[in-house]
Amino acid sequence: MSELTDKMDKAMESLKQSFATVRTGRASPDILSRVRVECYGSILPLKQVASIHVQDTSTLVVTPFDRSTINDVEKGITKADLGLNPQSDGHTLRLPIPTLTEERRKELDKVVKKMAEDARIALRNIRRDFMETTKKNKLLSEDDLKRQEHEIQKVTDHHNSLVDDLLKHKEKEIMEI
Repeated sequence: MSELTDKMDKAMESLKQSFATVRTGRASPDILSRVRVECYGSILPLKQVASIHVQDTSTLVVTPFDRSTINDVEKGITKADLGLNPQSDGHTLRLPIPTLTEERRKELDKVVKKMAEDARIALRNIRRDFMETTKKNKLLSEDDLKRQEHEIQKVTDHHNSLVDDLLKHKEKEIMEI
């Protein structure tokens, strides 16, 4: 059961990370977690070439560790298609976070619902794998098998309710701002 819980917890953590990358109108460094920068002859995550911090609720500041990479960082942010327009002063990049339109909020709502559904699918796949393993165990009596299946379903239901809670919270966050 602990292995089942661990795998489902990892699926939940993945969902939380996915939700963090969705822009909700507030400045959050997590928005830039998917940004890749082409510099030094390779493609690196933005966090490896620059520091990111929140200046205020609607502005992120990106400071490259090496000033010569500022143009590469700017290109990487632009290529990521986050709807952000970097403003450079030669040393740092300021990223004003624009307010979301009603249309964009609805699009983001669809995106987070799809992320939540993907997480539910992952939970169902984990449940299916553990159910199959349990059924293959010839040492279990019929009653023990039913108990195991009930426990697996109970853990799955708990994690599904967590997905629902996270989704409600994220939808509220998107629609409020």
